[in-house]
Amino acid sequence: MRSGRYITQPNQYKAFIPTNLPPMPPIQIEGEMQCLLTEANIAIGKLDTMGYLAPNLNHIIAMYVRKEALLSSQIEGTQASFEDIFEYENQIPVKNANDVEEVVNYIKALNHGMQRLNNFPMSLRLIKEIHTLLLEGVRGTDKTPGEFKKSQNWIGPAGSTPSTASFIPPPPKEAIAAMGELELFLHKNSDIPLLISCALIHYQFETIHPFLDGNGRLGRLLITFYLYWKKALQYPTLYLSYYFKIHRQEYYDRLNLVRTKGDYEQWISFFLKGIIWTCDSALQTIKTVLQLQETHKKRLITAKLSTSYAIALLDYLFEKPHLSIKDTAIQFKISYQSAKSLMHQFVSLNILKEITGKRRDKRYSYWEYLDLLSEGT
Repeated sequence: MRSGRYITQPNQYKAFIPTNLPPMPPIQIEGEMQCLLTEANIAIGKLDTMGYLAPNLNHIIAMYVRKEALLSSQIEGTQASFEDIFEYENQIPVKNANDVEEVVNYIKALNHGMQRLNNFPMSLRLIKEIHTLLLEGVRGTDKTPGEFKKSQNWIGPAGSTPSTASFIPPPPKEAIAAMGELELFLHKNSDIPLLISCALIHYQFETIHPFLDGNGRLGRLLITFYLYWKKALQYPTLYLSYYFKIHRQEYYDRLNLVRTKGDYEQWISFFLKGIIWTCDSALQTIKTVLQLQETHKKRLITAKLSTSYAIALLDYLFEKPHLSIKDTAIQFKISYQSAKSLMHQFVSLNILKEITGKRRDKRYSYWEYLDLLSEGT
């Protein structure tokens, strides 16, 4: 078959051994797929251009990274929210600490990968580094973080066995060989369009399933890493986890169609639609955030509260949308009473909301900004 073959193992279950990339016969780029490819390239260009124009982009990206971490982890069953992450980052105890730590690990892994790619190529070594960070000290830490599997794994509902699994990836020896071939494909000069190569790489990684745990999260990270490494993105603003979460069953079905029918084209079309949808969604969110910032600046001016500290606090809220009076006092080197007065004025203008309901140790949320970014989480 075009995409691979099933091999019966000693225990009589059948493991799938994927064909090395690129597919043969070659991907048919015509008709709908050609139109989707063109539209996806334009969408990525627009999103990257917005990055050059948007002030506070680094802060917006930091929030997007948190959102991607939440969504990607939620796909794997983690239960956490934006509020949980902010409380954890502020060293406030959270009830679901284990889940939140998984999300925080994802943030660390994503940021580490982006930094490494500035002077280090995509490679199996980097993939293992990222995997180590993903599983450090959390669920799955007993499943050899940073090391390819040495025993058979499988995909299926909780409690499934190889005989009842929905999919069995290649055994360890074949998986290591397949990952070596995938690394070669990452570096191969090919006439395959970049976004189609990206779709193939994600499919191939998920099919090989080289680790005992964390394959889904790492496979989604590879999309952003690959596009950033190949300079299709100057800013890490494209994350497909929300699209995959909305279309979760279709996502799994289309991956399986490649394995069972050798139909790469239907998977690539689905992936390109995800690129287009995600770019459009991110563009709209960034535009709305910029409009929100302008609206709130005008609100401060109208209320005759456009002091340097007030404008600085508004800008700071894009970096730290959950904060206390003490945080504000420390950030701007002003007295506690001055910070308290300033924040109470922001509350009176409905820019901030107090979120604890306590008389002491109050915390405040830049709620409209967080509502924008929280969609889907």
